[in-house]
Amino acid sequence: MLRKLKIYIDTSVIGGYFDEEFSLWSQKLFTDFRKGKILFYISTITETEITDAPDEVKGLYYEMLESGVSILQESEESLNLADRYIEEAILTKNFRDDARHIAVATVHDMDLLVSWNFKHIVHYDKIKKFNSVNIKEGYKLIDIYSPREVIDE
Repeated sequence: MLRKLKIYIDTSVIGGYFDEEFSLWSQKLFTDFRKGKILFYISTITETEITDAPDEVKGLYYEMLESGVSILQESEESLNLADRYIEEAILTKNFRDDARHIAVATVHDMDLLVSWNFKHIVHYDKIKKFNSVNIKEGYKLIDIYSPREVIDE
């Protein structure tokens, strides 16, 4: 039996479930999770970001918790890595939460980080730069994709 993919999803994927532009692919990704084909991971950052989300998004989040999604803890190690992304000017301090998502996924050795954030996360040039920092800091490369690229069709 093949090992299940460990996929870190950021908050945009949860919200994308209800967004007309992104719902098709987000819902298919969640179907794969519900069928046990993949493993979902979120973080304590997601917990904080979800507090201001619409009720339907919060409902999906709570369903995920009941379904056994794993919550990754931030650490001094992941916060230091996020700060390195900012020091290297990949992201500005205004987008530190995005850097924190990538750092948590990297430190916890996720197979993939999945996001709908094309400006700060799922962006060819930025992915190269995140991975350059990861290598310099002794981590493996992190694969970053949108749900559209990951779903099982």
